[in-house]
Amino acid sequence: MAQVDSESLHFSVGILAISGGSLLLLVNDYGQTAGRELIPNTALGVLLLIIAALLAYSGVRRNLSHNPLCVCLSLTLSALWCGSGLVHILVGQGVAQPRIAMVPGLAAFALTLLIIGTVGVLQKEVVLSVIAFAISLACAHQIAGLCTVTFGQGATAANYLLVCFLGAYFGSGRLLSYITNGQVQLPGTELRKKGEPASTQAQEQNDFTPVGLAMNLLSASVLACRLLGVVLELSAGLVPWLWTAGVFQLAVCVLSYRAMDTLMATFYGFTAVLKFAEGYSLLLAHFGYEPYSPVPFPTVFSVLFFVLALFSTQKSIADCLYQLFYVAYCISIAAQPRGFFQGGTQGVQAAIFVASALMLLVTLYNKVSPNRVPTGEGLLKALLARTSRFTLRPHDKELHAPYLGFSRYADAEVLGHASSVLAAFAITATVGSGGPLAVLVLPWAVVPGGLLQLLCGSVAFARGKTLESTAFTFYGIMWTVWGLTRYGGLYGDTRGFNLAVGIICFMLFNCFVTVGALFLNKAWFASSLTFQLILISFLLDAVGALPYGYDIGVTIIFGLVSFYCFLACLFNSSFETPQLPLGEPFIKLSGFGGGKDSCPHVPARKASSVHQIAEIMKHGGICGMPTDTVYVLVAACNQPEAVEKAYKTKVQAQDRPMSLWISSLKQLEPSKHLINPVLWDFMKAAWPSSISMVIPRGPWMDLFGLENSAKYIGTPQSIAIRNPDCTVATHLMNLVGPIAVTSANPTGEADTTHHNQVYAKLGDKVDGVLCDGPSPENIASTVVDCTKIESGQIGFFRVGVIPKSKVLQIFEEVQKKHSVGQVNPSFESDLSEDQEEGQHETEPVTLEGPISQSEENPVNEEDESL
Repeated sequence: MAQVDSESLHFSVGILAISGGSLLLLVNDYGQTAGRELIPNTALGVLLLIIAALLAYSGVRRNLSHNPLCVCLSLTLSALWCGSGLVHILVGQGVAQPRIAMVPGLAAFALTLLIIGTVGVLQKEVVLSVIAFAISLACAHQIAGLCTVTFGQGATAANYLLVCFLGAYFGSGRLLSYITNGQVQLPGTELRKKGEPASTQAQEQNDFTPVGLAMNLLSASVLACRLLGVVLELSAGLVPWLWTAGVFQLAVCVLSYRAMDTLMATFYGFTAVLKFAEGYSLLLAHFGYEPYSPVPFPTVFSVLFFVLALFSTQKSIADCLYQLFYVAYCISIAAQPRGFFQGGTQGVQAAIFVASALMLLVTLYNKVSPNRVPTGEGLLKALLARTSRFTLRPHDKELHAPYLGFSRYADAEVLGHASSVLAAFAITATVGSGGPLAVLVLPWAVVPGGLLQLLCGSVAFARGKTLESTAFTFYGIMWTVWGLTRYGGLYGDTRGFNLAVGIICFMLFNCFVTVGALFLNKAWFASSLTFQLILISFLLDAVGALPYGYDIGVTIIFGLVSFYCFLACLFNSSFETPQLPLGEPFIKLSGFGGGKDSCPHVPARKASSVHQIAEIMKHGGICGMPTDTVYVLVAACNQPEAVEKAYKTKVQAQDRPMSLWISSLKQLEPSKHLINPVLWDFMKAAWPSSISMVIPRGPWMDLFGLENSAKYIGTPQSIAIRNPDCTVATHLMNLVGPIAVTSANPTGEADTTHHNQVYAKLGDKVDGVLCDGPSPENIASTVVDCTKIESGQIGFFRVGVIPKSKVLQIFEEVQKKHSVGQVNPSFESDLSEDQEEGQHETEPVTLEGPISQSEENPVNEEDESL
C-alpha cells in the first residue's frame, strides 16, 4: 500500500508540473503581441528551470515503480524546459536570437515526443500519449511561428491549453486519491494495474536508456542544423541545448550505475564528454576564437568507443551498431582541424540523428511491450555457447556485489580508467602561438579527467572501495586544477614557487595512494606509479626544467597503463573465462576479498546450500548466517567444541555471552514442564519474530547437549533465547537443532550487514557462509527481560526492530488470558463490569527505559546478534 501511495504522489507531482509548465507557456503565448512578450524572457527562463527541476525529480522517483514511458516523458520534458529556459535567459540578456537558438532544439524534442506518444498509443497509455502528442505539436507550431512572422502562436497556446486541462484534472485526481488513502478518486484517474515483473532482471532493467538516446538526438539536431540549412551558422545560443544534453547524460550515467548497467553508464559518460566539448567550441567561437582540435584525443576516443561497441554486443547487435556511429564521429573530428564546425562531422551527426530516433523508438517499445522488436539480443551468447573458450558472466545482482557490504551501484572502474586514458592523451597536445584557448584541450582534460573521475570516485565510495574512491577523487581534482590552470589561460609565462609547492603536495598524497595499491593489485600499483611520473613532469614544468618530450612520454605511458586497466575491467566483468590478469597484490591482507576461495560461500536461497552448511556445522564447524536483522555467527549446540570455538572467535568476548536460538517451540517441548506457563504462552504469542527473551537459566538446558560449553551461553542466572522470523535460519535449525549465536563481527565493531563482511571481519575462523546479500534490517532485535515474569513484570534491555508498545500489547493479552481464564462467549455480557475490574487489578507492571547492565544481564547492548 505504501508503494502504491508513493507511486501516486510522484505521478501527481510529475503531471501537475507538466500542467504548470503548460499553463506558464499558454499564458505567455496568448498574451504575446508583435515585438512584445507578456512575461520577460529572463523571468520565463527562470520559471521554466524550476518546473524542469520538479519534473526531473518526478521522473527519477517514478523509476521506482518501473514505468519507462512515464520516466522518459518526465525527463524529456524536463530537458526541453531546462534547455529552452536557458535559451530564454540568453535571449533576455541579448546574447542569442530566438529563431537561431530555439529551432534546432525544438525540432529534436518535437520528434522525441512524437515517438513517445506513438509508443503510448500502442500501449494504451491515453494520458501520457495525449500529453506527448500535444506538446510535440506545440513545439512544431512554435517552430513555424519563429520561422514565419505571420504565423501566430495561437495554435501553440491551444496545444498547451489541452495539456493544462488534462494534466490538472488527472494530477489533481491522483493527489486527492493520495491524500484520502484511495477513498476518493475522480473518474478516469486510476493508475493502470500492472502485473508483477517476470524476473529480477526485469526489475533491474535500465529505464533511463531512452532518455540518453533522446539527448543524443538533441545534440545531433543542433550540430546538423547548419548542414541541413535550418540555421546559417552555429552560435552561442545553441550552447544551452548541448550542455543540457550533457548534464542529463551525466545523470543517465549515474542512474545506469544504479540500474547495474555498466555498459550503458560508460557509453553515456563518453557521449556526455562530447556534448560539453561541442558546447565549449561554440562558446569559444562566440568570443572570437577558432579552436583547433588536436588529433590524438579524438583518435583515442574512437578506439575506446570501438572497444565499448564490441562488448555491447552482449546486450544486442543494435547497440553495437549504434555505438559505431560515434566511432565514425570521433574519426571525423580527428580528420578535420576545425572539428565540429566542418561538414564531415555535421554529416555524421545527421546520421546519428536518424539512428538515435530509430533506436529510441525500438528501445522504448521493447521496454514497455511484451512483443519485442528483434535487436540481436542474445546473439553473442548463442555464438559463444558453441565454444568452451569463452564463458559470459550471468548479469544478475551478484555480478556487481562488492567485497565489503552492499551497494546500490555497479562498479565504475571501467569509466574511471577510460577517463584517465582520455585525460592523459588530451594533454599531449602542444599549445601553439595562438594560446591555450586556441587548442581544444580544456574540455577533453577537465570533463573526463575531472568531472567523470569525481563521479567514479563517488560511486566507488558508495561501494565501499576506499582506495579506488580515493584515487579517482584525487585524480579528478588534479586533472581539473591542472586543466583549468594550464589550458584555461591561467598559467601564464611565469613559473612560480607557489605552483611548485602545490604540485609537491599532490605528489605526497599520490605516494599514499601508491602504497595503498600494494595491497590491491599490480595494475593499480602501475597506474598510481605512472601517475606519479606525470606529477613529476608538472613539477619540472613549473620550475622551468622540463626536458623536451618527457611530459609527452610519461603521459603516453600512463595512458597505455590506464587503457589496459580499462580493457581488463571491461573484459573481466563480461567473461567468467578467460580473465585478463590485473596481478595479485604485492602485500596480501588476511580476510581481504570476501574469502570466497577460503571457505564455502553458498547462496542461502537454495535448499542444497543450507544442507551443505548444516553438514559443516554437524562436523563441528561455525558459520555465518543471515537473519531477519543482521548476519550472525552460529554453532550447533550439540557440538560443544564448535560452541567454544565460536565464543573464542570474538575478540575480547569474555563479557559477551552467546544466545540460544530455536526453530520453534517444539524444540523446547520436552522441557515445557520446567518453564513458567505465562512465559511459555508469551513465547508462543511473540514468536517467530525479532524479539529476544532473557529467561531464568534452568535444568532444561541439559537437553541440548551443550555439556561444558553451556557456560558460554548466557550468564549463571539467565539466558537469552530467540525464535527468529527467518526462513533460512529456521530451515538450518531444523537440520542441526538449536544453535548458539553471537554477532558476526569483532566486539566493538559495527554490525555485519552483508555476507561478504563475515569473512572480511572474522577471517579463517569461519568455516562457511550462507549468502543472502544485504540484511533486511540494519537494526538489532528487541531484547525483553522475562526473569520476573512470574510477578507480572517485564523489562527491556534494548528496543530494536519490534517497538516497545507492540511487545507490551502481546504481554498484556497473555496476562489477561492467565488472569481470567477461558470464558464462554455466552456469559461475556453478564461478566463485563466484574471482569474489567479484575483485569485492571492484574495489569502488568512494566519497566520504563533500558535496565542498567549488571552481572545478571546476559545481554550486552553492543552484541547485535540478539
